[in-house]
Amino acid sequence: MAGPPPILVLVNPQDIVNIASAVRIAKNFGIERMRLVQPEVFDPYRIEGIAHNTADLVARIEIVDTLEAAIADCVFTAVLTARERAAKRTMLRPRPAAAALVAEGAAGPVAIVAGREDSGLTNAELDLCNLLVTISTDPRHRSLNLAQAVAIMAYEVWNARGGDELPAKPPRNRADPATSDQLEELFEDWRSALWAIDFFKTRRPDSVMRAFREVIFRAALDGREASLVRAMEIEVVRYLERQSRKDP
Repeated sequence: MAGPPPILVLVNPQDIVNIASAVRIAKNFGIERMRLVQPEVFDPYRIEGIAHNTADLVARIEIVDTLEAAIADCVFTAVLTARERAAKRTMLRPRPAAAALVAEGAAGPVAIVAGREDSGLTNAELDLCNLLVTISTDPRHRSLNLAQAVAIMAYEVWNARGGDELPAKPPRNRADPATSDQLEELFEDWRSALWAIDFFKTRRPDSVMRAFREVIFRAALDGREASLVRAMEIEVVRYLERQSRKDP
Protein backbone atom coordinates (compact mmCIF):
# COMPACT_ATOMS: atom_id res chain seq x y z
CA MET A 1 0.00 0.00 0.00
CA ALA A 2 1.24 3.50 -0.86
CA GLY A 3 1.69 5.60 2.23
CA PRO A 4 -0.28 5.69 5.47
CA PRO A 5 -4.08 5.96 5.40
CA PRO A 6 -5.74 9.31 6.09
CA ILE A 7 -7.42 10.22 9.35
CA LEU A 8 -11.22 10.33 9.09
CA VAL A 9 -12.71 13.40 10.80
CA LEU A 10 -16.46 13.74 11.36
CA VAL A 11 -17.65 17.16 12.51
CA ASN A 12 -20.56 17.20 14.95
CA PRO A 13 -22.14 13.90 13.78
CA GLN A 14 -25.71 13.65 15.03
CA ASP A 15 -26.71 10.04 14.39
CA ILE A 16 -24.91 7.12 16.02
CA VAL A 17 -25.86 4.91 13.06
CA ASN A 18 -23.88 7.21 10.78
CA ILE A 19 -20.91 7.10 13.15
CA ALA A 20 -21.07 3.31 13.23
CA SER A 21 -21.41 3.16 9.46
CA ALA A 22 -18.35 5.38 9.08
CA VAL A 23 -16.45 3.09 11.47
CA ARG A 24 -17.36 0.06 9.36
CA ILE A 25 -16.31 1.89 6.19
CA ALA A 26 -13.02 2.89 7.80
CA LYS A 27 -12.31 -0.76 8.61
CA ASN A 28 -13.29 -1.81 5.07
CA PHE A 29 -10.85 0.59 3.46
CA GLY A 30 -7.87 0.54 5.79
CA ILE A 31 -8.47 3.77 7.72
CA GLU A 32 -6.99 3.30 11.17
CA ARG A 33 -7.73 6.60 12.93
CA MET A 34 -10.95 8.55 13.46
CA ARG A 35 -11.61 11.84 15.19
CA LEU A 36 -15.05 13.14 16.14
CA VAL A 37 -15.68 16.83 16.70
CA GLN A 38 -18.35 17.25 19.37
CA PRO A 39 -20.50 14.25 18.46
CA GLU A 40 -24.06 14.63 19.71
CA VAL A 41 -23.97 11.02 20.88
CA PHE A 42 -21.05 8.65 21.37
CA ASP A 43 -21.57 5.17 22.78
CA PRO A 44 -18.78 2.69 21.94
CA TYR A 45 -20.94 -0.28 22.97
CA ARG A 46 -23.74 0.69 20.58
CA ILE A 47 -21.30 1.51 17.79
CA GLU A 48 -19.71 -1.94 18.06
CA GLY A 49 -23.18 -3.48 18.09
CA ILE A 50 -23.93 -1.86 14.74
CA ALA A 51 -20.45 -2.19 13.22
CA HIS A 52 -19.32 -5.65 14.28
CA ASN A 53 -15.66 -6.53 14.79
CA THR A 54 -14.54 -2.91 15.00
CA ALA A 55 -13.64 -2.68 18.70
CA ASP A 56 -9.99 -1.89 18.00
CA LEU A 57 -10.85 1.12 15.83
CA VAL A 58 -13.60 2.32 18.15
CA ALA A 59 -11.12 2.25 21.05
CA ARG A 60 -8.82 4.59 19.10
CA ILE A 61 -11.50 7.17 18.25
CA GLU A 62 -10.50 10.63 19.52
CA ILE A 63 -13.12 13.14 20.68
CA VAL A 64 -12.15 16.78 20.21
CA ASP A 65 -13.88 20.14 20.66
CA THR A 66 -13.12 21.85 17.36
CA LEU A 67 -12.20 21.10 13.77
CA GLU A 68 -9.03 23.12 14.33
CA ALA A 69 -8.00 20.65 17.03
CA ALA A 70 -8.95 17.66 14.88
CA ILE A 71 -6.66 18.67 12.02
CA ALA A 72 -3.94 20.53 13.95
CA ASP A 73 -1.27 17.92 13.16
CA CYS A 74 -2.33 17.41 9.53
CA VAL A 75 -0.34 18.71 6.58
CA PHE A 76 -3.24 18.37 4.15
CA THR A 77 -7.01 18.04 4.48
CA ALA A 78 -9.74 17.24 1.97
CA VAL A 79 -13.28 18.14 2.95
CA LEU A 80 -16.44 16.61 1.50
CA THR A 81 -19.08 19.15 0.55
CA ALA A 82 -22.02 19.46 -1.81
CA ARG A 83 -21.99 23.24 -1.49
CA GLU A 84 -21.04 25.37 -4.49
CA ARG A 85 -18.96 28.37 -3.48
CA ALA A 86 -18.45 31.69 -5.23
CA ALA A 87 -14.94 32.10 -3.80
CA LYS A 88 -12.16 30.65 -5.88
CA ARG A 89 -11.16 27.40 -4.20
CA THR A 90 -9.51 24.20 -5.35
CA MET A 91 -12.34 21.73 -5.87
CA LEU A 92 -11.88 18.18 -7.13
CA ARG A 93 -13.86 14.98 -7.62
CA PRO A 94 -13.07 12.08 -5.26
CA ARG A 95 -10.59 10.26 -7.53
CA PRO A 96 -8.10 13.10 -8.11
CA ALA A 97 -8.68 14.26 -4.54
CA ALA A 98 -7.70 10.79 -3.32
CA ALA A 99 -4.51 10.94 -5.40
CA ALA A 100 -3.71 14.31 -3.83
CA LEU A 101 -4.24 12.93 -0.32
CA VAL A 102 -1.90 10.02 -1.00
CA ALA A 103 0.77 12.30 -2.49
CA GLU A 104 0.59 14.78 0.40
CA GLY A 105 0.60 11.91 2.89
CA ALA A 106 4.30 11.42 2.20
CA ALA A 107 4.96 14.64 4.16
CA GLY A 108 2.80 13.91 7.20
CA PRO A 109 -0.71 13.12 8.41
CA VAL A 110 -3.61 13.91 6.08
CA ALA A 111 -7.33 13.85 6.74
CA ILE A 112 -10.71 13.35 5.12
CA VAL A 113 -13.22 15.73 6.73
CA ALA A 114 -17.00 15.33 6.60
CA GLY A 115 -19.64 17.51 8.18
CA ARG A 116 -23.01 17.45 9.84
CA GLU A 117 -25.80 15.30 8.44
CA ASP A 118 -28.31 18.15 8.23
CA SER A 119 -26.22 21.17 7.26
CA GLY A 120 -22.71 20.08 6.38
CA LEU A 121 -19.89 22.42 7.34
CA THR A 122 -19.88 26.17 7.82
CA ASN A 123 -17.90 28.42 5.48
CA ALA A 124 -15.44 29.05 8.29
CA GLU A 125 -14.90 25.30 8.71
CA LEU A 126 -14.49 24.79 4.97
CA ASP A 127 -11.87 27.54 4.98
CA LEU A 128 -9.73 25.46 7.33
CA CYS A 129 -9.27 22.71 4.74
CA ASN A 130 -6.89 22.63 1.80
CA LEU A 131 -9.15 20.99 -0.74
CA LEU A 132 -12.87 20.84 -1.38
CA VAL A 133 -14.22 17.52 -2.68
CA THR A 134 -17.57 17.25 -4.41
CA ILE A 135 -19.17 13.97 -5.44
CA SER A 136 -20.97 14.11 -8.77
CA THR A 137 -24.69 13.58 -8.26
CA ASP A 138 -27.94 14.53 -9.94
CA PRO A 139 -28.12 18.37 -9.63
CA ARG A 140 -31.74 18.03 -8.56
CA HIS A 141 -30.71 16.06 -5.47
CA ARG A 142 -27.10 16.83 -4.56
CA SER A 143 -26.90 15.88 -0.91
CA LEU A 144 -25.61 12.43 0.02
CA ASN A 145 -25.99 10.63 3.32
CA LEU A 146 -22.90 11.19 5.48
CA ALA A 147 -21.84 7.54 5.47
CA GLN A 148 -22.41 7.24 1.72
CA ALA A 149 -20.14 10.20 1.01
CA VAL A 150 -17.48 8.85 3.35
CA ALA A 151 -17.69 5.44 1.66
CA ILE A 152 -17.08 6.89 -1.81
CA MET A 153 -14.09 8.93 -0.66
CA ALA A 154 -12.61 6.13 1.44
CA TYR A 155 -12.90 3.73 -1.49
CA GLU A 156 -11.10 6.12 -3.82
CA VAL A 157 -8.30 6.67 -1.32
CA TRP A 158 -7.99 2.90 -0.82
CA ASN A 159 -7.56 2.45 -4.56
CA ALA A 160 -5.15 5.39 -4.82
CA ARG A 161 -3.02 3.69 -2.18
CA GLY A 162 -3.00 0.49 -4.25
CA GLY A 163 -5.87 -1.41 -2.71
CA ASP A 164 -7.16 -2.63 -6.08
CA GLU A 165 -3.77 -4.19 -6.76
CA LEU A 166 -3.93 -6.52 -3.76
CA PRO A 167 -4.32 -10.13 -4.91
CA ALA A 168 -7.74 -11.70 -4.61
CA LYS A 169 -8.18 -14.47 -2.09
CA PRO A 170 -7.34 -17.79 -3.77
CA PRO A 171 -9.83 -20.68 -3.85
CA ARG A 172 -9.95 -22.62 -0.61
CA ASN A 173 -9.30 -25.93 -2.34
CA ARG A 174 -7.21 -25.48 -5.44
CA ALA A 175 -7.22 -28.32 -7.99
CA ASP A 176 -5.07 -29.04 -11.02
CA PRO A 177 -6.62 -28.63 -14.49
CA ALA A 178 -8.49 -31.65 -15.81
CA THR A 179 -6.27 -33.96 -17.85
CA SER A 180 -7.04 -35.12 -21.37
CA ASP A 181 -7.71 -38.63 -20.03
CA GLN A 182 -10.24 -37.29 -17.51
CA LEU A 183 -12.06 -35.32 -20.18
CA GLU A 184 -12.18 -38.24 -22.62
CA GLU A 185 -13.69 -40.45 -19.91
CA LEU A 186 -16.23 -37.71 -19.24
CA PHE A 187 -17.16 -37.45 -22.92
CA GLU A 188 -17.52 -41.21 -23.37
CA ASP A 189 -19.66 -41.56 -20.28
CA TRP A 190 -21.93 -38.70 -21.33
CA ARG A 191 -22.30 -40.18 -24.80
CA SER A 192 -23.51 -43.39 -23.13
CA ALA A 193 -25.89 -41.48 -20.88
CA LEU A 194 -27.39 -39.55 -23.79
CA TRP A 195 -27.95 -42.78 -25.70
CA ALA A 196 -29.60 -44.21 -22.59
CA ILE A 197 -32.20 -41.42 -22.49
CA ASP A 198 -32.76 -41.53 -26.27
CA PHE A 199 -31.34 -38.05 -26.71
CA PHE A 200 -29.87 -39.05 -30.07
CA LYS A 201 -33.17 -40.36 -31.45
CA THR A 202 -33.61 -37.24 -33.60
CA ARG A 203 -30.11 -35.78 -33.37
CA ARG A 204 -26.76 -36.63 -34.92
CA PRO A 205 -24.50 -38.04 -32.15
CA ASP A 206 -21.24 -36.73 -33.62
CA SER A 207 -22.55 -33.17 -33.99
CA VAL A 208 -24.02 -33.16 -30.49
CA MET A 209 -20.86 -34.50 -28.89
CA ARG A 210 -18.69 -32.05 -30.83
CA ALA A 211 -20.76 -29.15 -29.49
CA PHE A 212 -20.68 -30.67 -26.00
CA ARG A 213 -16.89 -30.94 -26.18
CA GLU A 214 -16.64 -27.26 -27.09
CA VAL A 215 -18.79 -26.28 -24.11
CA ILE A 216 -16.63 -28.32 -21.73
CA PHE A 217 -13.38 -27.01 -23.24
CA ARG A 218 -14.56 -23.40 -22.84
CA ALA A 219 -15.42 -24.13 -19.20
CA ALA A 220 -11.76 -25.08 -18.55
CA LEU A 221 -12.69 -27.57 -15.82
CA ASP A 222 -10.25 -28.52 -13.12
CA GLY A 223 -9.89 -32.13 -12.05
CA ARG A 224 -12.50 -31.95 -9.28
CA GLU A 225 -15.04 -30.30 -11.56
CA ALA A 226 -14.47 -32.88 -14.29
CA SER A 227 -15.04 -35.66 -11.75
CA LEU A 228 -18.26 -33.99 -10.61
CA VAL A 229 -19.64 -33.65 -14.15
CA ARG A 230 -18.74 -37.27 -14.86
CA ALA A 231 -20.37 -38.40 -11.59
CA MET A 232 -23.62 -36.72 -12.68
CA GLU A 233 -23.64 -38.83 -15.83
CA ILE A 234 -22.89 -42.02 -13.89
CA GLU A 235 -25.83 -41.35 -11.56
CA VAL A 236 -28.13 -40.78 -14.55
CA VAL A 237 -27.26 -44.22 -15.92
CA ARG A 238 -27.57 -45.88 -12.51
CA TYR A 239 -30.95 -44.26 -11.96
CA LEU A 240 -32.19 -45.58 -15.30
CA GLU A 241 -30.93 -49.04 -14.45
CA ARG A 242 -32.74 -48.99 -11.10
CA GLN A 243 -35.95 -47.86 -12.79
CA SER A 244 -35.72 -50.60 -15.38
CA ARG A 245 -35.40 -53.23 -12.63
CA LYS A 246 -38.56 -51.91 -10.99
CA ASP A 247 -40.60 -52.15 -14.17
CA PRO A 248 -42.64 -55.36 -14.36
